[in-house]
Amino acid sequence: MNLGEVLSSIGSISSQNNTQKLDAVKLEGNSFSDILKDAIGDVNGQQVEAYDAMENIATGKVENLQKAVQQIEEAELSLKLGLEVKNKALGAYKQVMAMQI
Repeated sequence: MNLGEVLSSIGSISSQNNTQKLDAVKLEGNSFSDILKDAIGDVNGQQVEAYDAMENIATGKVENLQKAVQQIEEAELSLKLGLEVKNKALGAYKQVMAMQI
């Protein structure tokens, strides 16, 4: 098996997964607000888990320090991503509102 065959098989797998995800979203019929609420709920859940992990580290109740630190880092990254998406959406809204009709 050469490199080209491996890359083409990986590409077909990832495109199948993306198509399946898009089909799942279309079939569910979720509105934009539902998707946004779910995303915010996910970020909030990660933040709660991170605060619990920080509390466990501070009190010495942590069993796996690496896992606790990983939860904290994932929560931080998801919050940063959420903030960037919000900033981009607000920027786009401001540009649309500034357009001359």
